[in-house]
Amino acid sequence: MSDLSCDALIVGGSTGGVAAAMSATKSGLNVVLIEETGWLGGQLTTQGVCTPDEQSHVETFGATQSYANFRKAIRAHYTSKYTLSPEAEKSETLNPGNCWVSRLSYEPKAGVEVLLQMLKPFEESGRLTILYHTKAISCEMNGAEIVAVQAKQSSPTPNPQRLTPNTQNQAPNAQHPTPIAHRISAKFFLDATDLGELLPMCGIEGVDWILGAESRSQTGEPDAPEESKPNWVQPFTFPFGLEWSPATVATNLIEPPTDYEELKRLQNYHIKHGAITGLFKGRAPWWSYRRIHAAANFRDARIPNDVAIINTAGNDYYGGNVIGADSGSEAQIEETLARARRVSLGYVHWLQTECPREEEFSANGTNAPNSNPLNSANNELKFGYPEFRLRTDLFDTSDGCSILPYIRESRRILSRRTILEQEIVVKDFQGVVCRGERARAEFMPDSVGVGHYALDIHPNGHGEPNHYVATRPFQIPLGALIPIRLTNLLPACKNLGTTHLTNGAYRLHPIEWNIGEAAGRLAAFCHRRNLTPSQVYVNQAALSNFQNELLSEGIPLNWYIDVPIGHSAFGAVQSLASKGLQVGSESDLLFRPEESFSSEDWDSWRQALNLSQSNFPEKTRSEAAILIIRELDAQGG
Repeated sequence: MSDLSCDALIVGGSTGGVAAAMSATKSGLNVVLIEETGWLGGQLTTQGVCTPDEQSHVETFGATQSYANFRKAIRAHYTSKYTLSPEAEKSETLNPGNCWVSRLSYEPKAGVEVLLQMLKPFEESGRLTILYHTKAISCEMNGAEIVAVQAKQSSPTPNPQRLTPNTQNQAPNAQHPTPIAHRISAKFFLDATDLGELLPMCGIEGVDWILGAESRSQTGEPDAPEESKPNWVQPFTFPFGLEWSPATVATNLIEPPTDYEELKRLQNYHIKHGAITGLFKGRAPWWSYRRIHAAANFRDARIPNDVAIINTAGNDYYGGNVIGADSGSEAQIEETLARARRVSLGYVHWLQTECPREEEFSANGTNAPNSNPLNSANNELKFGYPEFRLRTDLFDTSDGCSILPYIRESRRILSRRTILEQEIVVKDFQGVVCRGERARAEFMPDSVGVGHYALDIHPNGHGEPNHYVATRPFQIPLGALIPIRLTNLLPACKNLGTTHLTNGAYRLHPIEWNIGEAAGRLAAFCHRRNLTPSQVYVNQAALSNFQNELLSEGIPLNWYIDVPIGHSAFGAVQSLASKGLQVGSESDLLFRPEESFSSEDWDSWRQALNLSQSNFPEKTRSEAAILIIRELDAQGG
């Protein structure tokens, strides 16, 4: 067994885990990151959700600076390595797949390459060590404190259920032909696994963490069930890549799984679901939903056709889950994963052979309407699209499915502050008004970031129906990152203190990134000041200092979309809002920085902040905010 020691151990190279590693290391900590596969990135890469689920202001506001840097680097990857069409070259917000679910799309390996480049300076400095093919096995505890994590680093031989890619991005573990045991001690431990895998190793269910749907009496949420439902866990999915390839129609067809008919009945394979209007037709086509390459964007022989990653209701797995009351033994979980992969392969076969063909279709630029690539003998074909070709090279897996399943829901910590449905939704499932016409979700003074996505619940096969309701732009409260009992554990993924319902809004890419980034910075903040996370939460001065650090690193805490990161008044406006000052309207997300500041606001703001009255200056709103923050700083406030 090897003994390793560090300031912070990050368990899991998920989206949040990568962000946590960058922020903790940048803040001066020595960090070890362990990841069970050969890639980093979680839902951004290994899980195949390479069309990030974001919000409408993401190009200018609502994400951290480092996440914005990731998006910028993805675009630079395509502009520097591919020949684009003239129209794509002109675009300042290139979307390589022209998908409609997101303003950005990319192939999984591009995401891995960008993340590795972002982490490279920290690895080269010696402050970040990444152990691939390494999985946490157990925790050593001293009461409520984690002392060390036992982990096993396997040889890179692929597991048929979780095939690890053999690419240049893989860590050089070939020198380890047999598994290596590691004991990793640290001051802080960040659980960045998508399932909250560290929680049952260090805590007690019902005391430290929870799983499934809470009852209404537990949370007070209007749409929580009358009784708790531990098996109400959102379904997972194995995405896969398809190319629209008429030229290879004779060789595209894949064999169905041996249990294809059973899987087809279980899944009820279909196209239309939610907003999707048809395969190629309508305002929201299935094909361009999560398309990662639109051939129309390229003049490059490497991208002759459209490519999409398929992650829809058709391949959400309804036959069980890998956590929850019915997940079963480790062997049963492995069989569930294997069956879920077959569900996705069955969906490919169904699309190629049984999916009803639209009478007139266009693959958004790859085919003209009414064109038929089939030979004359098949011109009357009414079912199936043999033009679809399964791409096994996107993930370098033998079956073409993603390396890991896309996980929507995790075990969750029982936290100092739990995020509730009524705090963020416009209306509940019955249409009863919660936030209503107010522009923002409920104000959270301990904010460590922001996010926005609908409360999205997928049917799980255990009786919970589909729900999708609007939310107002919300905040990420520090209290949701602080366990009630465990002293040095921080969630850095989907395992923060949400409920089953609010997890459906907080589980998306830029939000998970923000959670991980805040957790990494919190570990560093506590390490420098010899504080526990709980002490930061309860001490207003420490909390304010921590929030100021987040702002200085380009992490917005409040929703004012017209004062973006980089604006001269960004820090001032964010700081004033975090103090509970009403600096904007409840009817929109604007601060209006260039408007003239009123004498009434000057007097009321100063009174609210316990500042002595002074002569009113002729200033813009942004200039006044900066002036007041400088005065507060001078007084130590």
